[in-house]
Amino acid sequence: MMTQIAAVRIDPARARVYAEGWQSWSQSGLFPATAAPLPVTSPESLAIDCQYGQAAPAGVFEGSGLLAVDPAGSGAVTVFGALEASSRVPVIQARLHGEELVVYANAPVTTTKDSGPGGIPGALGRWADGFAAGLALREIPPVWCSWYQYYSGVTQGDVLANLIAMDALRVPVGVVQVDDGYESCPGDWLTASSQFPDLPGLIATITNTGRRAGIWIAPMLVGRSSKLFASHPDWAVRDPGTGEPVYAGTVCRDSCAALDLTHPDAARYLAAVLGTMRGWGVSYFKIDFCYAGAVEGSRYAAMTGIEAYRHGLRLIRDAIGPDALLVGCGAPILPSVGLVDAMRVGPDMAADYEPRGGQPTMPSQRNAARNVIARAWQQGRFWVNDPDCLMLRPQVQRRSEWASVVERFGGLRCCGDGLRQLDDWGLAAMRRLLVDSPVKPVT
Repeated sequence: MMTQIAAVRIDPARARVYAEGWQSWSQSGLFPATAAPLPVTSPESLAIDCQYGQAAPAGVFEGSGLLAVDPAGSGAVTVFGALEASSRVPVIQARLHGEELVVYANAPVTTTKDSGPGGIPGALGRWADGFAAGLALREIPPVWCSWYQYYSGVTQGDVLANLIAMDALRVPVGVVQVDDGYESCPGDWLTASSQFPDLPGLIATITNTGRRAGIWIAPMLVGRSSKLFASHPDWAVRDPGTGEPVYAGTVCRDSCAALDLTHPDAARYLAAVLGTMRGWGVSYFKIDFCYAGAVEGSRYAAMTGIEAYRHGLRLIRDAIGPDALLVGCGAPILPSVGLVDAMRVGPDMAADYEPRGGQPTMPSQRNAARNVIARAWQQGRFWVNDPDCLMLRPQVQRRSEWASVVERFGGLRCCGDGLRQLDDWGLAAMRRLLVDSPVKPVT
């Protein structure tokens, strides 16, 4: 139930509002008080991008645990923030009524008046310094990722060819990440697809070059056509009303349910998967579609969705060990603070500048850049921001603009191109931009 907590007097022509999105891909930005964010209308986006699977009402700013108002564009900012995010993330909404923004929340929040420098981004950075006080962050070497050139059609040969090209073209890559396409089905992570005849051997080849081997995995999902789901349907989070598995999106070409990591047997299974991958030599894990771990439903243990999600993240960290690097994606923002080394802060990058159908959370440079700029204040405070991959081959629209956004606002540096697809400009830019990630805040 939403309760009014404040009424902020504003200048409608100059006031600005920041509303924190639920997870990595959810719309975040700095908006005029008279222009609320674009509504989410896709059913898939509702399930994936919206807290509790529900879109904000039309014309309403909605923040997941965080909302800030600059009433006159003058820098006197009010920040409404979650007290904590370990068990519940409050929904905070702001509605424009004439010359007032009326703010509502469904749980207690802090209210901070900030007149320091930097407007809303500066105020959010100072709020974050308190929320995440004492975190020790780690640099991450530059990464090459298979997804944005090959997508799920990637083969073992594609990875090997790019491994050779890194040396031949003098591209400074420290982590080689095998993305979606190696597995037979979500959940059956150790059963390789036909495109990867020897995944452990490939990992060994990568590590033998002196680079870290990385792998993509969606550990909080289980595909309904997987062997895992067929053998253990009781490991899925259930709808308390229907008893059916909670739908968690269509992922990797399969309808997926949320995996209940509070179930001891499911937890042991995932720990064994990750331990096996560590045994192969994987030391960089990109965990994706993490929102599934926070869906509400019936679980083996009596936990809220947020508590179950954080339980799952701790399980993953224990399984991969403290020296491995952990990158979150599609993940609830505030509940992840302190539990991952890096975090994707926007929707997927794409070769096209505009998103398909105009949806604000779909892959595109426009959507990715909006979020990367808006969430720049999280860099060096919560984690290393992951803006998503550099895509600099000639077929990418407005590629120089994306390179500039990553250089100015990004943290983690990752190449998403087949290296032989780069022209002279793209290769030179990639060599220059692929550096160890900074751990200091953006200034």
